[in-house]
Amino acid sequence: MKTFTSLVAAMLLLSTALFAQSPVRGKVSGEIREKSGKPLPFATVLLLKAKDSTLVKGAITSETGYYEVENVAEGRYLIAANMIGYQKTYSSPFDISATAAIVQVPVIQVNESTQTLQEVKVIAKKPFVEQQIDRMVVNVENSIVSAGGTALEVLEKAPGVTIDRQNDRLQLKGRQGVMVMIDGKLQQISMQDLMNMLQSMPSDNVEKIELITNPPAKYDAAGNTGLINIVLKKNKNFGTNGNYTLGAGVGVYEKLNASLGLNHRNAKINSFGNVSLFHARFKNTQSIDRTIAYKDQITYLDQNSPRVGNPQNLSFRAGLDFFVSKKTTIGVLASGFLNQFKMNGISSTDFLDKNLALTGRFATDAYNYNKLNNYTGNLNLKHDFGKGRELSADADYSYFDGNSGNDLNTIYYDPKDAITNKDIVRNVMPSTIGIAAAKVDYIQPLKKGKFEAGAKSSIVNSDNDMRFETQIDNQWILDPSRSNRFKYKENINAAYTNFSTKLDKRTQLQLGVRVEHTHSQGNSVTLNSIVDRNYVNLFPSVFVSRQLDTNNVLNVSYSRRIDRPNYRNLNPFQFFLDPLTFQQGNPNLRPQFTNSFQVTHVFKGMFSTTLGYSRINDVIADQIPKQIPAENKTYVTTENLDHQDSYNVTFSIPVTIKKWWTMQNNVSAFYNRYRSFYYGADLDLGQFGATVFVTNNFTLPKGYTAELGGFWNSPTQYNIMAVKAQGQINAGLAKSLWNRKASIRVNIQDIFFMNRFAGTVKYQDLNFTVNSRWESRQVRVSFTYRFGNQNVKAARQRSTSTEDLRNRANAGQ
Repeated sequence: MKTFTSLVAAMLLLSTALFAQSPVRGKVSGEIREKSGKPLPFATVLLLKAKDSTLVKGAITSETGYYEVENVAEGRYLIAANMIGYQKTYSSPFDISATAAIVQVPVIQVNESTQTLQEVKVIAKKPFVEQQIDRMVVNVENSIVSAGGTALEVLEKAPGVTIDRQNDRLQLKGRQGVMVMIDGKLQQISMQDLMNMLQSMPSDNVEKIELITNPPAKYDAAGNTGLINIVLKKNKNFGTNGNYTLGAGVGVYEKLNASLGLNHRNAKINSFGNVSLFHARFKNTQSIDRTIAYKDQITYLDQNSPRVGNPQNLSFRAGLDFFVSKKTTIGVLASGFLNQFKMNGISSTDFLDKNLALTGRFATDAYNYNKLNNYTGNLNLKHDFGKGRELSADADYSYFDGNSGNDLNTIYYDPKDAITNKDIVRNVMPSTIGIAAAKVDYIQPLKKGKFEAGAKSSIVNSDNDMRFETQIDNQWILDPSRSNRFKYKENINAAYTNFSTKLDKRTQLQLGVRVEHTHSQGNSVTLNSIVDRNYVNLFPSVFVSRQLDTNNVLNVSYSRRIDRPNYRNLNPFQFFLDPLTFQQGNPNLRPQFTNSFQVTHVFKGMFSTTLGYSRINDVIADQIPKQIPAENKTYVTTENLDHQDSYNVTFSIPVTIKKWWTMQNNVSAFYNRYRSFYYGADLDLGQFGATVFVTNNFTLPKGYTAELGGFWNSPTQYNIMAVKAQGQINAGLAKSLWNRKASIRVNIQDIFFMNRFAGTVKYQDLNFTVNSRWESRQVRVSFTYRFGNQNVKAARQRSTSTEDLRNRANAGQ
């Protein structure tokens, strides 16, 4: 770890030194008008290099037809203005220099289109990390080291994101409660299912990842830490075209992936589809050392569990957009996945007395499996009334069919290795989740701003039948005391309004409010226990942006959010890993509420500093350990803690060292403090933590590109567990082939094999440590080939109405 820390420090010192040598950055502004002189709102503005029309940056005109492009390097440029129904129009060339850093382009007047113009072919590469006004964007498709991996591994590289593979936890800036969306739709599955799904999803399917820490009122109010939106690739070209990717990798075991995407688009229809396959095996080793005090006795338990996992995934997506007219589009979309995750291994647990003498042991041959299939259908409509007025509507249904369980075969031994007992048990849990939802959104431009409004309704039905069985005389006997059928119903109705305006030339204001009514009912059929909740909540949001001067922008935001328990955590079943270790649900979980404040300063459109504070009430704390000392049993569950205060600061420092060498640095520091009455005592825990993300991109001769980067997470606190530092360094090389129609990428993950998990709990009578390692060091190769018409033409992205609900369904299996 010292080697890695030194390398990170060197990279950061280098970037700091180079920051002082930043080149001149200019600003280009102007107006786009119709031939009649009326402003043209929402037109596309492209800043192009004058010598070859290569795209540099893009912008959208405001309601008054005004545009601005900042952070423009020295050079000669021209502006291209375009909008559906109008001819593409170019400005005269102009120069940005040290003596003319601010350029006001003369008004560009565009004519209505009377014929189809031949399009300009542009070639542009986005940076791996972009800091936008309300979110950070990680452009995965441009990363060499992400090729051939999984979506979970890509997410782990995102700045400020921490993946806890040991406990299936996901954190953003040191805080739990982040919600994950795919193509704008929240995934309503358990966190364990979500982690398994992302581990089985090829990274080659991912276009970009958006980190949204303070979402506006348009988004569902779920997610106290914010939202992570994983945007999948969708072909955006006219004509018939497609691409395929083949990938392979090896750590200890093999990893294979393949994908195929096809697209056909003309003036009337856009049809698209893709399918991907993923197969892998990986090794995981885990050790747990426990000290259990009961009455006058002390027992030490030393557990070691080497296991081999096998994730497999088939995912598909197909849709059709029908352009009824220039202003109306109707679309249908079908998507889903078949996900299977298996893990098996033999764990060994030794019992030691207070003198560390062996008193007995047992070995458990465990086979764990998790199958989850999803099928989603969507019908959507979008109508443009003109002048920026827009109506969109979605109706969809999503169905999850899952089955998970454990087969445990345990043999007990005395200190001399003589067999004393045998125990064969299994638990199975078939489950189904049905989600129906519909939403409508409307946008109305105003003279000095924009008004948005919308409504959404969703109905969820979940059924889990947990059965625990013991084998006696070769027959499986149901254990009613450890079996439970759990049904869950939920209806959420929501409405929102959002208003944005310019208070003056330098100040933008956005105000929003969302109201949600929730009625839920958890029914433990076996226990004859029903938990019924009915509540209404308001979720305001405020966003203010102030252009201080040419180089400085200040953004201030506030939002209130809610996190509801995922469906599996509400089920009071016991899920055993071995006879002394299990997981248990909690039907009495309450939603948690978060108030978040954030201040962001952006310098020259590139360098950003963000300060944040949040207060979370009724914190939903996952993987909280408890003990039954009389039986030497330890289990984890989910509990509500009283509150958590979180403070964080984030620095984003992109640096251009040479034309062929760019560096992106992101540093986050945070302090989390938990306070509650828990496990018979007052809990007051707080600790500082930090994450460092560094990536270098190199453009080399003859079509080669390279990447070197890594991340480091400092020691920190997860609820009552103190966790040691984690980190890794990655490298990759890519080569473009056949006039950029194909590419091959080779990368090495975790070169020095440093990424591991180590945590300790010492609270009340809880005293144990956990260590876990997995196949983080891998070598991967990926080949991509693009065929057909590659003229750039944007296609629309859909955010359907069950996105948020599917995340909770995926969240804890």
